[in-house]
Amino acid sequence: MKRHRFCLATWAARTPGVRAVLPCAAACLAVTMLAGCSPPRDPISVKSNDPTLKIPAIKQDVRERNTSDVPQMVKDLESDDPAVRFYSIEGLRRLTGDTFGYHYYDDEAERRPAVMRWQEWLKKRGRS
Repeated sequence: MKRHRFCLATWAARTPGVRAVLPCAAACLAVTMLAGCSPPRDPISVKSNDPTLKIPAIKQDVRERNTSDVPQMVKDLESDDPAVRFYSIEGLRRLTGDTFGYHYYDDEAERRPAVMRWQEWLKKRGRS
């Protein structure tokens, strides 16, 4: 039995209509690849307004036991973004061992007393 080798270029050249589709397919592929490109991101920072930069910075601070960003984490307990509040209180808990009764999912009025306790904690340490 004779084996036939498959060659995409030969198949495309001999198949009617494929020659017209290939340039379009190649153009679509190129556009898709270019659309996936994005501008360079800013470096991660707890001080960033972008949660996709702030949250990894909080996680990095916890991993490295870096307490220099604790005042910013306390400020972020008042964020309107629940994910930022969650990672801030988790970072504070892991770095300090305390939460002062703060729950990221509580409404603003319920969170306020715990935020005030955190602010007082910072003042006592001269880090407000």
